[in-house]
Amino acid sequence: MYSPTRHAEDVVDFLGIGAQKCGTSWLHRQMSRHPQVTFPKGKEYHYWDTGEHPDADMWVSSLQPSRRTTPDGRRVVTGEITPAYAILPTERIRAIRERCPDIRIFISLRNPVERAWSAALMAVVRSEMTPIEASDQWFLDHFRSFASMARGDYASCLERWWSEFPRDQLLVIFSDDIAARPADVLQSLATHLGIDGADFASLPESTIRELVRTKIRPSVAASGTPALRPTLVGPLLEMYAEPIDRLQRLIDRDVSHWRLPPALPQSL
Repeated sequence: MYSPTRHAEDVVDFLGIGAQKCGTSWLHRQMSRHPQVTFPKGKEYHYWDTGEHPDADMWVSSLQPSRRTTPDGRRVVTGEITPAYAILPTERIRAIRERCPDIRIFISLRNPVERAWSAALMAVVRSEMTPIEASDQWFLDHFRSFASMARGDYASCLERWWSEFPRDQLLVIFSDDIAARPADVLQSLATHLGIDGADFASLPESTIRELVRTKIRPSVAASGTPALRPTLVGPLLEMYAEPIDRLQRLIDRDVSHWRLPPALPQSL
């Protein structure tokens, strides 16, 4: 077992756990602009969701920054964002908590109907098709896959993480707020991570409102993000009615509008 000598700063300070297609690329882009934030392994490390025997000490060691203070003497925080971590099993969440009990965690949530469509579009491209080539049945099969359903079951994700961490250590962000109030989202995140919000406040409005798109083939990107097919709206709304209700009972947030037919924005 890998066990380096531990020091007071030998921890991972923050962890973004998803959810997939819910604004994590935007969060990574904005956080990377902050002088107190570092991502030694980039955005998606995928340490905990791959491999049979992840080692917490190895994970911490690999995420240590080259320096722990900024040139003006402020604390540097280190971490990663991997959207797949939202659906980690409890035993791996527990391993993270045992090694880094004070870690600050955040998750971004999006209308699960929109999320499912956006994820399916990404899967279409990875299957070397264009969206127009995929049948309704192809999309329905993807929507009903275990991975897609698990990623959109936000209540279960939160319950697993809250079973190991105090609620105040996990900040819940909504992509609706990223679109409408990005400056407020960044200030909340700065407070949660214990970094200076003034650095986010100094960013131009055009910078914090920029869209961050997943890299896809130019032939697909040129046509824009396809709107959700009308034939798929009903099945998706039915599929996520109960998960949306469960989430609303779990958190102090009205998300009843997610049960209405969505007008999809561009992908975050």
